[in-house]
Amino acid sequence: MIGPIISSGIVSPMWDNIFAVLLGMGFGFALEASGFSSSRKIIGTFFGYDFVVVKVFFTAAIVASMGLLYLSYFGLVDYSQLYIQPTFLAGAIVGGVIMGVGFSMGGFCPGTSLCAAAVGKLDGIVFLGGMFIGVFLFSESFPLWQNLYNSGSQGSKMINDAFGISPELFTFFLVLAAVGMFYGAAWVQKKVKKVEY
Repeated sequence: MIGPIISSGIVSPMWDNIFAVLLGMGFGFALEASGFSSSRKIIGTFFGYDFVVVKVFFTAAIVASMGLLYLSYFGLVDYSQLYIQPTFLAGAIVGGVIMGVGFSMGGFCPGTSLCAAAVGKLDGIVFLGGMFIGVFLFSESFPLWQNLYNSGSQGSKMINDAFGISPELFTFFLVLAAVGMFYGAAWVQKKVKKVEY
């Protein structure tokens, strides 16, 4: 949302970095307040005893999606001015598998590891160090992975475009999926022994 406000001339581009810092601080606060600096809470998703991570991110996706719809409806956001990260399907699948394995083994994603390290948790600091080592090794060996990284280019498009449906219909399906996930998560949690942390 900040991008269109700045590019529309409503806010000076000089505020770009200030907004980035403030949003980053807000995101970090939200992660810590949600308990995401605990690897046990995060890993609980994989073991079925704690689904707060999935619930928080589903809620964030719904709020963002509906917020963009309403802001677009009132003429406050122009979709054409939003930056959409280009999709490289093969690289995204391989990267997703690697990150998923790391997530399930270490109990952190990049953002939550920063959060844990910031509050002084040793496992977060170790995970963050490993992440920086991985980034360094990947960047130094990038020519070996460049073809995979760039393969399966889909361009910059939104999920609803990929399915050939309207943003409104996609948001409706997203809400239905979230409601189903909330009920499903509650059912699984009742079946799994609670782990104290």
